[in-house]
Amino acid sequence: MRAFKQLVRFGFEQALSCIFPVVIFASLAFTKIVPLPFLPRYDWLLIICILMQWIMLRSGLETKDELKVITMFHLIGLALELFKVHMGSWAYPGEGYSKIFGVPLYSGFMYASVASYLCQAWRRLNVELIKWPPFFIVASLAATIYLNFFTHHFWIDVRWWLSGLVIIVFWKSWVTYEVNGTKYRMPIALSFVLIGFFIWIAENIATFFGAWQYPNQTDAWSLVHLGKVSSWLLLVIVSFLIVATLKQVKLKNST
Repeated sequence: MRAFKQLVRFGFEQALSCIFPVVIFASLAFTKIVPLPFLPRYDWLLIICILMQWIMLRSGLETKDELKVITMFHLIGLALELFKVHMGSWAYPGEGYSKIFGVPLYSGFMYASVASYLCQAWRRLNVELIKWPPFFIVASLAATIYLNFFTHHFWIDVRWWLSGLVIIVFWKSWVTYEVNGTKYRMPIALSFVLIGFFIWIAENIATFFGAWQYPNQTDAWSLVHLGKVSSWLLLVIVSFLIVATLKQVKLKNST
């Protein structure tokens, strides 16, 4: 019975941490089913995302420090979107006043929502890191993974080598989290895989509701290729490494 209560509590904390992503998915579904007047769909999605961000900050669901992290992720994600759409990796076929070089500005919030989840889950579950690698190694690995999203279009794709390097670097690293005063722990590599898999599921939902479109979905929607799990896994790793590094820096500055 206690294990069930702990699971329910854990699920509740996770649900609270996912408010921003849930709002985005709900907005995608609603605007797909119900056409809104006056503005194109992408513009309404941008307005909804900005409004939700404001509500979360004003209500205290997010702190000002978390907003800074989320804004950084918005810019990182938007840069990646601009490049990938230019290279034809995916497209946003709908109209919108808020599109820049074929990319609607609301798309940056999808990356920001991942950072929002990480920041809130970190705070709610009192996450701590055990045997975390040195800053230089973590920063270099995160930068290399992010750059590979760009360079693989012109050079060899080293994502699988990077995935193997992640396992080596974090082989002895653990993450601890707290539920109702009880601490649990999990290998960091396993947490990366789990988060990446669930984001792949979320990506299928998002493409189904027309958030964006892969080349193989032009004529009709189909499941996102399982190979995309590796991309999302690496993106999650970059996100986690950035958030973890910022948390470590803030902890050192506060002591």
